[in-house]
This record gives sequence, C-alpha cells and structure tokens, in this order.
Amino acid sequence: MIFSELYSAYYHAVAEILKHAVDHPLRKNEMRRIVEKYAFGESIRIVEPALTQERWQLLLPDGTTPVRAAPSMPMTLIQKRWLTSLSSDPRLRLFVDEPLDFGDVPPLFTQDDICLFDQYADGDDYTDPAYQKNFRLILNAIRNQYPLRIDMINRRGKQTHMNVLPKYLEYSEKDDKFRLFCLGHHFSGTVNLGRIARCGRCTRNYQKPFSREMPPDPGSVTFELSDERNALERVLFHFAHFKKQAEKIGEHRYRITLWYAKEDETELVIRILSFGPMIRVTAPSYFQDLIRERLSRQKNLGL
Repeated sequence: MIFSELYSAYYHAVAEILKHAVDHPLRKNEMRRIVEKYAFGESIRIVEPALTQERWQLLLPDGTTPVRAAPSMPMTLIQKRWLTSLSSDPRLRLFVDEPLDFGDVPPLFTQDDICLFDQYADGDDYTDPAYQKNFRLILNAIRNQYPLRIDMINRRGKQTHMNVLPKYLEYSEKDDKFRLFCLGHHFSGTVNLGRIARCGRCTRNYQKPFSREMPPDPGSVTFELSDERNALERVLFHFAHFKKQAEKIGEHRYRITLWYAKEDETELVIRILSFGPMIRVTAPSYFQDLIRERLSRQKNLGL
C-alpha cells in the first residue's frame, strides 16, 4: 500500500507520546498505554528505548520533551493526490455532499485509467440526484433503525409500495449495484437500489411488528474446483459477495460451498458455467439439473 511506511501506527504512537509530553511529564506506564492503543503491545520494547536513549533523543529522563509544540500530521502531496483520485469515484458522492478539494493537486490516477473487464455495463447510476438522495436516506435509516416507505419498480415495470426496516447495504462489484437487505411485514429480503423510485421516512404507527430476522438463504451449491490457471483465486474473487466455505481435498483440488439468495440463482448458474471444466457441481442434485438444463439450451441454440 502507498502509505504502509508513511504515517504508520508507529508514527501515530510517537506523535501521541510527544503530544502528552509537551503538556506534562510523561510516566513510563502512561507511555506504555499510549503505545498499546496506537501501535502494538510489543512495540514498547522498540519505541521506549528509541525515544529515551541516544537514537531519537525526544524524551528526557524526567518525562519531558525538548519538542516545544505538539506534533502535527500534515498530509503529504502523495496523500492528497490519492484522495483526489478517490474523490473522482462517483460512488463517493453517495456518502458526501461535496467531493474533496485540494486545489490544483493532480490526481494520482483517473477513472479512465481503470479497465474493468469482468463487470456488467448496466450498473447503478450513481450520478442521479434521486439515487443519491435515496441512498443517503436509506443509510441514515440503517444507522438509526427507523422504517421507510419505499416505492419501487418491479421486474414487470409496475410500481409497488412497501414499508420496510432497512438492515444493511451490500455492494456487488461484479454487477456494480447496491442492494438493500430489509425486513417488512409481508416481505423480507433484498431490494436493488436502482429499482427504487422514491423513499421516505415511514411515520405511520403499525401494531404489526416487522419481522425480527432475515429469512435464511433458500439455497446453496457445492462444487469441486481444480486449481488450474489460478482458478482458486479467480473463483474466490468472482464470488466474493457470497457467503462461502472452502476446504482443500487434495493437491490443487478444493471443495467450495456457496450460499445464495433465490433471485441470484440464474446468475449463479451462468457464472459457474463460465469456469468450464475447472468446476464440477457435486450438490445439490437440483442445482446439477439447472446446469444440465442450461447446457442443453445452449446446445440447442448452437452456442
């Protein structure tokens, strides 16, 4: 990482020690507490001698410091360029009203420098003011746990209304979409944020409580993987947003179980087939039938 050695935990720990030493003589037990909080417990063996002995000479024997003012941690140019690059990501506007502004500092990279070859092109429109407004309201409702009234467009193109209690948001890098996991009176599951036309705080008092728990995932699939051409790493990345379990069953062979929501089933079949002979579905038989059916349809179409 860019900042792995710059302003690391050790820098923050030493800066905090000196800040306290400028204010009052620092005792050894106080110094140790600071190091444990900002660095690592064993770091005191390195930091304390370096501060008090000839190496840095920043702490005197009485716990005071020759440093006259508390140290500050100003941003470096590379940090500003990195943050400027991040602020060009349209998803950032979902969380902040205005992007970061460091004047004429050039970005370290731009969005045009990023080439995505394994992502769908129909992702959510993060620049849409209505989408941004809905996202921020949903995020606030999750943090403060209050219900929302949601008007959304279903798959048939018709508008429906729901009163739900938002639980958490999930982002799919593959789909480039956000999904909301929520609880309702007659519905508990996921909603694509891109389908939400509008939402607002639900002020109506309901006697019937919202569901207390999310329904269990209706399906799982288990497959064996042959780790050829870095297949294991690609599979774990490809299915990163699914709950999963992986175990090694032989040399270069792995057994992987994925848990998925019903609405992801067809997409999951397509994704598994994209790995070809490197993946062999072993359970359940229902999912194996889906694989066979899909292959049969492709054969009939001459694909």
